[in-house]
Amino acid sequence: MTKEERYIRENSSSVSEVLDWLERETNLRTNHARMLSGAIQGGLLQMISKMIQPDNILEIGTFTGYSAICLASGLSKTGTLDALEKNDELEPLIREAISRANLASKITLHFGDAIEILPKLDKYYQLVFIDANKREYSAYFDLVVDKVPSGGIILADNVLWDGKVYQENVPTDAQTREILSFNKKIKEDERVENIILPLRDGINIIRKL
Repeated sequence: MTKEERYIRENSSSVSEVLDWLERETNLRTNHARMLSGAIQGGLLQMISKMIQPDNILEIGTFTGYSAICLASGLSKTGTLDALEKNDELEPLIREAISRANLASKITLHFGDAIEILPKLDKYYQLVFIDANKREYSAYFDLVVDKVPSGGIILADNVLWDGKVYQENVPTDAQTREILSFNKKIKEDERVENIILPLRDGINIIRKL
C-alpha cells in the first residue's frame, strides 16, 4: 500500500468487517488477489450505488464478491443484483462472503460465459459494473446498453490498463487493443457521456443519455 493509499483509507469511512475478512480470505485462497476491488475503489462503487439507489444492478465479473457487496449496499429496499462470474471454483468463497454480509436474498450469482448469459437477462439495470474479460469489453457494452435506462450508469474497470493505453509505443496484445477500442467506442457513442477517473487502474464512468 502506498503512502497515498494509506492516507486515503485513514481519512475515508472504514470498510465493514465482512469486507476486511473477504480481503484477507482472497489473499489466502486465490492466486489473483490483485483483482480485488479493495477499499478505495469499493468505497467509490458503494458511494455511487447509494447515490443512485438502483432497483437492479448488473455486475459482469465479480471475482470473490467484494465489489458485489459494495454495490449491493446501495440497492433500493426491494432491489437486487445479478453478478456474473466465469470461474465457478470461486463459488464457495463468494457465497460465504455474501452470506456473511446478509445479502444472500439480494444477490443472484450466474456462473458461465457472460456473452451467453447477458442476452437471457430480461431486466433494466440502473447501474452496471464491467470488470471481466478485457478482450470482450465492447461486446459487453453492446449487450447491456439497451438494458440501461436514460440516466443509468455503466462503470468499466481497468480502462487505463497499467498505463499501456497511453504509452508512446502501445503494446499490441489483444487486451490492450480491446481496451483502446472500447475507450474510443465510448467516447464516440452519442447515446452516452463519460469521464475516465485515474483511480487504481482507471474506471470509465458512463452515463446513458
